Amino acid sequence: MKILFYDTKGYDETSFEKRREEFPEIEIDYLKPELAPNTAKLAKGYDAVCAFVNCDVGTETVEILHQCQVGLILLRCAGFNNVDIERANNYGIRVMRVPGYSPEAVAEHAMALALSANRRIHKAYVRVRENDFSLGGMLGFNFYKKTAGIVGTGKIGAAMARICNGFGMHVIAFDKYHNPDLEFVEYVEMEELLAKSDLISLHCPLTDETYHLIRRETIQKMKDGVILVNTSRGGLVKTEDLIEGIRARKFFAAGLDVYEEEKKNVFEDRSDEILESSITARLLSFPNVVITSHQGFFTEEALASISETTLENAMAYMRRKKSGNEVDGSNM
Repeated sequence: MKILFYDTKGYDETSFEKRREEFPEIEIDYLKPELAPNTAKLAKGYDAVCAFVNCDVGTETVEILHQCQVGLILLRCAGFNNVDIERANNYGIRVMRVPGYSPEAVAEHAMALALSANRRIHKAYVRVRENDFSLGGMLGFNFYKKTAGIVGTGKIGAAMARICNGFGMHVIAFDKYHNPDLEFVEYVEMEELLAKSDLISLHCPLTDETYHLIRRETIQKMKDGVILVNTSRGGLVKTEDLIEGIRARKFFAAGLDVYEEEKKNVFEDRSDEILESSITARLLSFPNVVITSHQGFFTEEALASISETTLENAMAYMRRKKSGNEVDGSNM
């Protein structure tokens, strides 16, 4: 089985090559460019392609992959909002993902962002490097006995809920489906979560229903001085309204691992370039905002899990078996 990997970094290739010896039936070629309509034709002669979170696997790409007789789209990520699932299913192209590579990795990063933004760790680091040991503008607040609002209690949201519970926080959550393993969590409606939470952490997928979940109307319902953390998808938050809320001092702090218009930036070194959008610069201009580069997943354990599950998905396809990681209409 021949697989063409797109949007490959050195750490991806290293991780997959460590485990490929266990799968001698699989042959892999690695490309740096992302999967998109203009690169999809390179998949001619391959049985499958493997894409990451920012690849464009929309209608045009899927049609070209079909013309190239590709039978499988492997996603080495959990999200699939960038894939035209219906068109792929219509062409008989199977789509398989990695639904839970390391929930704890993302949840731990979410709490790291919350703590860093709250206690201004990013500012303190820069100050002390300049021999400035003053504390002005560094005042935070205890998480202990405060209320954490978790939006989405799947594997990652559940891991974040457990971390917050360990900090001695009262944990409330909103999700259509209540997680029976979270006995300490109080499920509430979204409006109540917005009004009561001192910390709001987003852990839900990006769908038509959740697009711009955080916008002017929902921000106005939040408690003054709230901390917002997003390690899920940038489109959950309407950036212009977030900036408006930060300027109005609605937010005590914000920690973002994902944000709108990140596509050209994420995982790339653009330090020598002038960025086309000012959104990142505008967010970074605020002393109470911490931004990282979509690195919540980036741990050794997570990379190992991604590699293993992706290759197991490929083997399931070869053997015409179900893996449980298929994406079709029932997942959407």
